Amino acid sequence: MSAPTRKRRWFTICAITASVALVAIPAGAAPSGNNSPFGARALARLAAERTHSTGVVSPKAKAQDDDGGDDGNEADEIVEGADQYAEARTSPGIVAPGAYGAAWNSLTNLPSTGGSWHNATNLPYNSDDPRYRDYDSNSSGGSGNVTGRMAAMAADDDGYVYAGSAGGGVWRSRSGGGHWQPISDKLSSQSTGALALDGAGRLWLGTGEATTNADAYLGSGVYVLSDPRRGSFSSRSRVGGDELESTTVHELRFGGGKVWAATSEGVWSHSTKTLKGAWKLEFAPNPAYLPHGSLASDPSAPYKNIANDIAIDPKNPSKVVLAVGWRSGDDYNGFYSKVNGTWTRITGGLGDLPADADDVGNVTFARSADGSRYYAIDQSPEQLNTNPDSALEGIYVSKSGSPTGPWTKIADYQGLAAAGSALTSSGYMPGVQAWYNQFLTVDPANAQHVYAGLEEVYETKDSGTTWSAVGPYWNFGFPCWSIDPTKQTGDCSPTTHSDQHGVAIGRYHGKSFVYVGNDGGVYKRPLDGSQDASGHATDWTSLNDGTIDTLQYYSVGVGKDLAHGGVSVTGGLQDNGQSILRSNDKVMGSNFGGDGGDTLTDPANGCDIAEEYVYLAIQVTQNCAVNDGSWVTDPSKITSYNVAPADNATGEARFIAPLAADAKNSSTWIAGGRHVWVQTHGYAIRDGDEWSSLYDLGEGHTATAVAISGGKVYAAWCGPCNNQGFARGISVGNADGTGWHDITLPVDATVPNRYLSGFAIDPKNANHVYLTVNGFSRQWTEGPGAGVGHVFESKDGGTTWKDISKNLPDVPADSAVVTPNGGLAVATDLGVVYRAPGRSTWKRVGDLPAVAVLQLKLSPDGTTLYAATHGRGIYTIKVRDCD
Repeated sequence: MSAPTRKRRWFTICAITASVALVAIPAGAAPSGNNSPFGARALARLAAERTHSTGVVSPKAKAQDDDGGDDGNEADEIVEGADQYAEARTSPGIVAPGAYGAAWNSLTNLPSTGGSWHNATNLPYNSDDPRYRDYDSNSSGGSGNVTGRMAAMAADDDGYVYAGSAGGGVWRSRSGGGHWQPISDKLSSQSTGALALDGAGRLWLGTGEATTNADAYLGSGVYVLSDPRRGSFSSRSRVGGDELESTTVHELRFGGGKVWAATSEGVWSHSTKTLKGAWKLEFAPNPAYLPHGSLASDPSAPYKNIANDIAIDPKNPSKVVLAVGWRSGDDYNGFYSKVNGTWTRITGGLGDLPADADDVGNVTFARSADGSRYYAIDQSPEQLNTNPDSALEGIYVSKSGSPTGPWTKIADYQGLAAAGSALTSSGYMPGVQAWYNQFLTVDPANAQHVYAGLEEVYETKDSGTTWSAVGPYWNFGFPCWSIDPTKQTGDCSPTTHSDQHGVAIGRYHGKSFVYVGNDGGVYKRPLDGSQDASGHATDWTSLNDGTIDTLQYYSVGVGKDLAHGGVSVTGGLQDNGQSILRSNDKVMGSNFGGDGGDTLTDPANGCDIAEEYVYLAIQVTQNCAVNDGSWVTDPSKITSYNVAPADNATGEARFIAPLAADAKNSSTWIAGGRHVWVQTHGYAIRDGDEWSSLYDLGEGHTATAVAISGGKVYAAWCGPCNNQGFARGISVGNADGTGWHDITLPVDATVPNRYLSGFAIDPKNANHVYLTVNGFSRQWTEGPGAGVGHVFESKDGGTTWKDISKNLPDVPADSAVVTPNGGLAVATDLGVVYRAPGRSTWKRVGDLPAVAVLQLKLSPDGTTLYAATHGRGIYTIKVRDCD
């Protein structure tokens, strides 16, 4: 979230060049004079990225993407092809429905190791921790305690609150928020798309997050819980058959005895009375692109049937309006209703609400309880592709209460910017990410009282005549802000984390509250709460109390805590910077902001940390980034340093690029972009010029994994990395620059033609190395050279490889580590598996829910295994318990 390093969720491919242009700001650079350490450089950078991304993201455009393919289709921009995170799991094909479900069944049927996982991060994570106010921190922004992204919310009138996370399942609170319990751990998908309580008090869950961002996972269908106050979801609670497997669910709506689901494969319906029987496909604008259709394997298939919401007339449930369309624009985008029994695009008569395909993208509806009002937010593909300031077309009201209108515009981005927003700079204004951030709800007791979520939270009490930014993006730049650690955020009131996704209104002890879910977790305030003179709410409360851990880690680092004993644990997170947990902490702190990528931590000193932002933007500290903020007036007191290698400036690195320290010498580091980079100053590095290029992987190639031990270096790459001519390879050499060569990898099962995700080098023999391979096998992947295995072994320095997958489930493998006793632990998208020394078969390690584990690391003494999960925090288990 750091101002310079935060909003990166637009088009991670298209924004590469601009996203790195302002990264390597010298540590001694004078701070801006706008009473904020971050505002000016943050918003300037964000504006640069936004400007670069416009005009190149539409399927109608003909620009070339960074893989050399035609960016016109943008098949890598949604879910299975969303971007580089998804490419690792799909390329060079399209994953067939049911892959994750089958993998989960196989994994749960494996024999288990002994021992149990321990959640190391199950305590509050304070993004405003006053200990860490260094140059690249977001501390003092006002978000307070945070956790991972919340995609959906639901609440009742008796204090029960339900929060659906992006990758960590569904959680329940019985006390109006806080003291959370997970209630979906038995499901094969922990990715939430939608939550909804029906009139009978049942809780409906649509799995598969529909934000169309980089790290969204597909779901396994829709589930219903008849007694959500006490029960938990199970596979037996799935509604219908497998029709909605491997989809995302944007919204669930009720009307006419049906539940309607807006999914990535069209609009479906099912009876709410009889939960058995198949879902009915109500409408798909391009059915040939659906699974089993004639164009199902087309690279553009994932975004050809996007449905966003359903509006049902409360006075006539047979009158239904569908909001359908891909965020970046397609000919099928628009609103549809039934005419003579056929779904037909509405071409006019909606009033201010657009009917043209270029102006209808991501849409959210909300209706008042009394039926007198319907509201809508509309994101415009045209604005997305041409307007550097915002993608928001507007917020609208239908005062007839009918979804057919007529609709009147009640807000645009300029008006919201003037309503107390923190986003008033050109290039990054309200709605700039309206394709990603949207919620809308109406006060059940007042049809004119509405909450709208974009990057910020907005409130109107007069049906849109006036608006207030009650949850501003952050407090930086406001006159009330101060970096002073004794004041937390100065005189400003706490705000919410940015990027809003879910909302619910409920009651607790007779009082009504609004609950919002965003990239930082769950927050609440009184429904009709107080505001200051700027329109900012004064009464937000973070509900991220540490009992709800949905933190989305990309990486983990562990080193000795020299100040307190024990170890210090750190890791890079989606949109929640870098967490640091020292051995005596009761609360985790955040010492870097933004999207945290890969991490290096000195095993001998846990305060020596290298944190990657994105595209190899590396920051380094040697004091855990402890800082009191005095650098604002004295830049010499900065203790974090930007040390990005040159591939950062040219954009020739992946979004989350690989880093590695030599297992035998922690002062030698390898970084991978187009080039394999080396630096030998360790954590004392202070400038990006201290990196040297060891090897050029080739134009269009980018490193996907690197490893080094005793000077022996392995680098895997892809390029192109999507379906447009996917290619991968391995290069091997030495840290002194000698011996570099490319390994010949035949396109067959020897090493599959899929994304090469990680290396694990035997600490006793650098020529003995293991390779993990992402994606699925030929059974689930439609495409050339899909291959079979997921774990491979070489005993001759990578020259030849042997598939050692054996009984390993067919699931994407993300990384591996060799344990001190010679065992091998492998991180997968559904948990961790282990092969004991001298054995050839695999066991499941513990009983983690179906959560992706992206990286494994060992403690400095080698006795403990640390797992960075992308949705449930960091877990540990004793290595001895794996045998």
